[in-house]
Amino acid sequence: MALDATARRRVVGALFVAGALAMLIAGQTVLSGRLGPWAFMLYWLACLALTGGAIVVAFRDLRAIQRRNLEEQRRLFQATLEQVANDARTKGRQPAPAPRSGPPAQGH
Repeated sequence: MALDATARRRVVGALFVAGALAMLIAGQTVLSGRLGPWAFMLYWLACLALTGGAIVVAFRDLRAIQRRNLEEQRRLFQATLEQVANDARTKGRQPAPAPRSGPPAQGH
């Protein structure tokens, strides 16, 4: 089963978030006080990297959604213009109402 680009981005983003969350929970519970100074630093840098990866994927997804929405707006605008042009061609122009002759009506 092949996933489209949007589904792949969302799966990768969810994996990044799940990994960072699992590391956060493990670091605050099971590994608390058990890591040496270098291991502690590397562990939290890896957690930070996963969080950063999730942010990057989220921004790429946002950019793709904005691009898709802009394309859809342009397509809808073009379709509306074509519909208006077709309606104008099929209905023809309505003649303007003839000017009224005589003196203007006086209101009391």
